[in-house]
Amino acid sequence: MIPAVFLDRDGVIIENVSTYVRSWVDVRLIPGAIDALIHISQSPYKIVIVTNQSAVGRKIISTAQADRINSRLLDIIRQAGGRIDGLFMCPHAPIDHCDCRKPKPGLILQASQQLDIDLENSLLIGDAISDLLAGQAAGVGQTVLVRTGRGASQEAISHPRNLKPFLVFDDLAQALGTLIRL
Repeated sequence: MIPAVFLDRDGVIIENVSTYVRSWVDVRLIPGAIDALIHISQSPYKIVIVTNQSAVGRKIISTAQADRINSRLLDIIRQAGGRIDGLFMCPHAPIDHCDCRKPKPGLILQASQQLDIDLENSLLIGDAISDLLAGQAAGVGQTVLVRTGRGASQEAISHPRNLKPFLVFDDLAQALGTLIRL
């Protein structure tokens, strides 16, 4: 089993969009995110994106549209010299009460099973408390909040009592540069 770096997509790699990422036109890469992924591409960690995309469940975009956006992002990361070992997406709306929508751990557990991941020695980086709760519920050893996306506002709110301590960094580059030594 190999540890992984689990990454949220919106707010960590690309900018959050209040009206949802509906097409590639809506995608804005967060400065430094691709370089950070290139930096860890030679690490022994699996690199896995776990993303809620409720725009699909809300019928704002189709699953095929979401898949095209994700595929293009992966292509850009790989063409730049980065590596992504898996992308797991929850397409459900919050009202669906599925097991894969963060803060539930389903996406992380699915990735762990498919990619033979050592959760205890893995880390999860997200921009929302729901990301951290999902990582914690799945048994991920270290959870990290980045201040990009919704992270700065999430850092300032009252946290659930069951949320274990977590690290905070300004962005993905700072988090990975600090936590993954090559």
